[in-house]
Amino acid sequence: MNEADEPQPHEPQPRASAGPPADILCIGSVLWDVIGHSASHMKIGADVPGRITRQPGGVALNIALTLTHFSLTPALLTVLGQDREGRALADACRARGLVMDHAHLSEDLPTDRYMAIEAANGLIAAIADAHSLEAAGARILAPLREGPLATTAAPWEGPIALDGNLTEALLGEIAADPAFAHADLRVAPASPGKAARLLPLLAHPRATFYVNREEAGILCAESFPDAARAARGLKARGAHRVLVTDGAKPCALHDEEGLLTLAPPEVLVTRVTGAGDTFMAAHIAAEIRGKARRAALEAALEAAARHVSGETPL
Repeated sequence: MNEADEPQPHEPQPRASAGPPADILCIGSVLWDVIGHSASHMKIGADVPGRITRQPGGVALNIALTLTHFSLTPALLTVLGQDREGRALADACRARGLVMDHAHLSEDLPTDRYMAIEAANGLIAAIADAHSLEAAGARILAPLREGPLATTAAPWEGPIALDGNLTEALLGEIAADPAFAHADLRVAPASPGKAARLLPLLAHPRATFYVNREEAGILCAESFPDAARAARGLKARGAHRVLVTDGAKPCALHDEEGLLTLAPPEVLVTRVTGAGDTFMAAHIAAEIRGKARRAALEAALEAAARHVSGETPL
């Protein structure tokens, strides 16, 4: 190798990837979900019998897992600790058909966790320990900026699912980042408590927002009685395209074709964690497959209904 062939110090070198090519990128939280579930109704302070499970979770991961059910290959951009939990989580993700080649592996950050209690009357309480994702910051975006997935000079042009567990500063950076300028950006809050973080992306010209009625109200600093008025409120605030869910009540899609509302199927609810992520992933998959506007929304509602009824396996 002569001097002219040697890589220059200021040119980041792409990281090698041996995995399959990705159809979609999922950026955000990948962690262990520890879920306690009881068939009883619960109030604060209740002590009831039930089951406690641990499974791979996180908004980005839940979306990615649902996408694999539609024969898509998602790649995850996230952070995992180089600890036993991180290695086990990476192995579990690969076993489920997810591309983990581009995840940032940290020597000094632990693998994130989420803990929730669910009962017959819904989600009782939850705590998301996603501090490692926040601390890793822009390091998780390196494969999009420096290769091998894309670079700022040759940006990613496919779909990207982005969750609100990233810091508001990083989401603001993404809003103006050339690496995201040509992407089909699909955005979801991690929870109502983090919905306000998404404000920098609200006016992004290629972003589709997936929120529930409460999260829409937080983004608009207003209370909405139903999903339709919440969707109108987000459009009035400059959103390019929005989908607003409202539990078992009708959801709303608002885009350049106007407002569309549909009621979800009636099912017996056995779990709630991950329902919104399933809805979002199923809608993305339906659109990738070329389904028309109404049919794509129907497919998303049906997938979410199967999830909350327990029909879809974890």
